[in-house]
Order: sequence, then C-alpha cells, then structure tokens
Amino acid sequence: MSGIACRTHPVGRTSLSRRAGAGAAALALCTGTCGVQAQASGDLASGWPAKPVRWIVPFTPGGAADIVSRLIGQKLGESWKQTVVIDNRPGAGGNVGTEAAARSAPDGYTVVLVPATFTTYPSLSRKPIYDPVRDFAPITLVSSSPLMLVVHPTVPAKNVRELIALARARPDALNYASSGTGASAHMAAELFKSASRSRIVHVPYKGQPPAILDLVSGQVHMMFPNVPSVLQQVKAGRLRALAVTTDRRSSLFPELPTVAESGIPGFEVNQWSGLLAAAGTPAAITEKFQRDVAAALALPDTRQALLEQGFEPVGNTPAQFAAFIKAEITKWATVIREAGIRAD
Repeated sequence: MSGIACRTHPVGRTSLSRRAGAGAAALALCTGTCGVQAQASGDLASGWPAKPVRWIVPFTPGGAADIVSRLIGQKLGESWKQTVVIDNRPGAGGNVGTEAAARSAPDGYTVVLVPATFTTYPSLSRKPIYDPVRDFAPITLVSSSPLMLVVHPTVPAKNVRELIALARARPDALNYASSGTGASAHMAAELFKSASRSRIVHVPYKGQPPAILDLVSGQVHMMFPNVPSVLQQVKAGRLRALAVTTDRRSSLFPELPTVAESGIPGFEVNQWSGLLAAAGTPAAITEKFQRDVAAALALPDTRQALLEQGFEPVGNTPAQFAAFIKAEITKWATVIREAGIRAD
C-alpha cells in the first residue's frame, strides 16, 4: 500500500618495527571496520522506509504547513510504495507536535514540518520544552516564501525609503499589525525597525485574518503578512505593496523590489518550512529522505502547485539546513533581545 493518509492528533628499531606492525594491523582493522560500517549504512538507507512514515504537521488542517505536507507526502508515498500519514497535532503555537517529534524514535519514521518560528522559540520561551539544535536531525528546507511589506493607502509613503523617512520624522506615530507576539510578521517588523533605526508601534492580533481586516479598514498603518493572504487586496488597490522581504523578488510580483534593494541592504526574512527528524536518526536515512523530497520538489506539477500558493521549493541538504537553522537562531536572538520582546 502506498500514498498518503491522515490523522488529526614514540624509539629503537625493534620497538619501532613492532609499532609499525601494530599500526599496520590497527589500520587494517580500522579499514575493515569502516568498510563494514559504510556498507551497513548503505544497506540501512536502501531498505528504508519499510513501513508507513508519520509526518507531523503541528497545526490544524488547511493551513500553509498542511498544504505543503500533503502535497509532498503524496509524492513520497508514490515513490516509496509506503503510506505517508499526515498527523495534524496543533497546540501551543506548534510546540505540541514539534515536541512529539523530538521525543519519537530516531529512525526516520516520524518527522515534523516546522515553520520559521521554530528558530525564534528558544529566545522567546522562558522554559523551552525542546532544543531546536540538540533535539533534532535536520532533513531539508522544504519551501520558502517572502513576506510583503504593505501599507494602507492613506499612509503617505510610496516606497520603503519614504516609509523610513516618515517613521523617523514621526516616532511612534505609525503602527504595525502582526498575527501575534513572536510571529513572522512581528519579527520582520522588529528587524525593520532595528535596521532602519525607526520607532513604530506594535499592535498584535490573535491571528493574521483579523490583523489584515483592520489593516484594510485603516485601523492600523502597515504590516508584513505573507504574500497569498494579501494578494487580492493589493491587486484591488485596498493595500499598497512596497517591497518583499526575501533576498530575491517574488515570482508573483516580479516588479516589486526587495526591502534590501530599497534602502536596507542585507535585510532578509523568509517564511519557510523545514523537515526534521529526532536527534540520532542515522545520516543515511536523513540523506535519503532529503534526496527524495528534493526529487518530489523538482517535479513540474509539484513546483507549479507550490508557486501558485506563493511558496518557492528549496530541498537543500541536511548540512545546509542545519547551518541555516543555527544562523536564524542567532539572528533572531539578537533582534528579540534588542527589542525586549517577551512571549505572551
């Protein structure tokens, strides 16, 4: 059975000669042992997976993480001839499902798709229930998408430079909405404030939809939402888009500049999703998993489906993803400390 299923939940010559002989014997032993280990590792990867794989989505069905998981999970199931079970386990901002993956057996049969807030968690939480580096084995960065800097049309700024000038001229007069403390929109705005040396007031909401609703009605001035959520509002002129937050322009708005090319060099914020297994999972398995995910992402229909949702397929190596996670943790720890942000 294959496919996808779902759940909601150092001397003398004689001595030298003897040592040389001992060294040669040790080298022969090591070579033989290493060869056996390498073969065993290869055998492990070639025989995996031999049973269904549980893919935890730490959020409710229907969201971005769920959409990406089901799409990739279906392709993996077809390739592996095994069922990929999508297990939605929401709670505590994604931490319930993420902790469950951290505590699972390190065999690659349980993985979790985490969002960008995974790297802000250790700095925001007073008592972390898991360590993003110690408790996980990175597999791959699955997708990345930009946030979009948008303002209400009444804001007299047509580009990023004008917005920065306005914010500096009128400290605390402008405000920005977010979907909650520690969310990507919040972190992006705080990085923007720090990099532009401006003062803009944070107005947190319980979720992105009510924040966008108040932004469209003019109750708040600006926001850094994800692109799909405001696509139609921007096209209809109800919101003005100034820039995207990634290092490259968005394929959905190729004419829209990046924040980095609009006055804040080096500015980059990605709303990404990445796949992790429990720490101790053999490298042979995480590497095979990554290769298969990358192959699924390279399929024309998969790529097109992701792009239509505003996601850019990635599929980098476990080592690259591990380096990315560490860099993101360091970056956001600085922003959080300097802004004095505390979790709700």
